[in-house]
Amino acid sequence: MADPELEAIRQRRMQELMAQRGGANQQNAGQQKAQEDAKQEAEERRQMMLAQILSSEARERLSRIALVKPEKARGVEDVLLRAAQTGGISEKVSEERLISLLEQINTHTTKQTKVTIQRRRSVLDDDD
Repeated sequence: MADPELEAIRQRRMQELMAQRGGANQQNAGQQKAQEDAKQEAEERRQMMLAQILSSEARERLSRIALVKPEKARGVEDVLLRAAQTGGISEKVSEERLISLLEQINTHTTKQTKVTIQRRRSVLDDDD
């Protein structure tokens, strides 16, 4: 084959591949958008439930905790939502009750740090 023919074949093949990839990207983009919308809707429902069970002071404290330790705040929110769904919370959670819940969680999840020092023997330190 001559070079111009080979180049034309390559160009057509590249266009076919790009068209296939473009179609797949459009489907993926649609799926991603749907997933993002579902996540956002679930987060909005979660925030509405928290607003119903937390006093304004407790909500403010929890939002400050979320700024510093998002995973801890998420865990506390999960505990509160589970308690509300099972009927464990009969009235709005006050800031004092939230503090006591945080203290309970802290006592259960304290991490102990252990440091071990390993000394390596140098070649020059041999007892030979």
